Amino acid sequence: MPHTTEKRAATARISTNLSGTIRVPGDKSISHRSLMFGGLASGETRIAGLLEGVDVLNTGKAMQAMGARIEKTGDLWIIQGVGNGALLAPEAPLDFGNAGTGSRLTMGLVGVYDFSSTFIGDASLSKRPMGRILDPLRQMGVQVKSSDGDRLPVTLHGPTSANPIRYRVPMASAQVKSAVLLAGLNAPGITTVIEPVMTRDHTEKMLAGFGADLSVETDRDGVRSISLEGRGKLTGQVIDVPGDPSSTAFPLVAALIVPGSDITILNVLMNPTRTGLILTLEEMGADIEVLNARRTGGEDVADLRVRSSELKGITVPAERAPSMIDEYPVLAVAAAFAEGETVMLGLEELRVKESDRLSAVAEGLKLNGVDCSEGEASLSVRGRPDGKGLGNAAGLAVETHLDHRIAMSFLVMGLASEHPVTIDDAAMIATSFPQFFELMTILGAKIERMNE
Repeated sequence: MPHTTEKRAATARISTNLSGTIRVPGDKSISHRSLMFGGLASGETRIAGLLEGVDVLNTGKAMQAMGARIEKTGDLWIIQGVGNGALLAPEAPLDFGNAGTGSRLTMGLVGVYDFSSTFIGDASLSKRPMGRILDPLRQMGVQVKSSDGDRLPVTLHGPTSANPIRYRVPMASAQVKSAVLLAGLNAPGITTVIEPVMTRDHTEKMLAGFGADLSVETDRDGVRSISLEGRGKLTGQVIDVPGDPSSTAFPLVAALIVPGSDITILNVLMNPTRTGLILTLEEMGADIEVLNARRTGGEDVADLRVRSSELKGITVPAERAPSMIDEYPVLAVAAAFAEGETVMLGLEELRVKESDRLSAVAEGLKLNGVDCSEGEASLSVRGRPDGKGLGNAAGLAVETHLDHRIAMSFLVMGLASEHPVTIDDAAMIATSFPQFFELMTILGAKIERMNE
């Protein structure tokens, strides 16, 4: 939905002794895919633990608009799917609000159908580049009408029969990989995606779980080839969505930097393609204990006990970026309280997120007294372990640029800074983590929303 709500500032103040046990909402990536694949599959899909954020619900609305029946019963979401190849033409534009994942994956899913579909979004999403998705769709025979620079609004019309393609992904992007595979579901023959750098693999795992004829091969150089046989049958599944590691990052970093903290976060997704932040923080000296490691629905899951720690600056290698691309803003906050310098490399993808996240993080850090340097694809942060001088005594607000992760990251920063940290708008946090304020307050964080 368009971002038309009035801005609501929020301020975080120095806190101590965060404690308690929480469970973060379901993983956003898996939640999007659960609604999409459930809506496409034949029969019934039942989903527990779905992230009920605005972004995910917009994906559900899009699937409903194309024929899926979706209802919530108690804590379960129940979907009656249309069957692969049987999506209906939407009667109105599909509005994805702020959801980059939902919009890009759905373009792949429906773009190859022989009817028109139009995609719209809020001001933030409308600035984000869609060419990386549209280029392979054009190769499959899809007609594309878009705004300047391949941005929203975008209208797609598929061919009578789509061309299966062999596509080498030009950047490390799970969204591009997934969009091409989803387009391949309705193309005859075999569609292959070649991925030089491995990204989150939920699409491959979940499609196989729904019954797709899919194979993955990895060569000696680590290049992955994912091949999908088109026009096969997908069958409804039972899904329990584990906790989102990207949402986990905020209470986790808060506990590390707030003195005297000891918290436990339950049911966290530990897929190796998503744990780059935990690895990085452990290298910095973080006390993170992995408890009750287990497998659920083909995914690794665990509980995490996190205690306040004395962090030290490190260099984060560029090749780690795909496994933690959404976590760099809150890693930068952790680095602001680490001894020495933390250097983060390979961050070019942050330029095309909900905002130019790299610039937004650097500007916010500087506004709050942090010594940092922004490069074209890097960020260097020189920390103050005691938090002295950090924050903004004058109450000047960080510009969030409609970006939920910028908003939450700087609220976490305020919990350990000498002065309060204020953000200009907290409303968009509901897109990915609607329980953020509630859970942080349960732990003892001092965060105040204005205009309540």
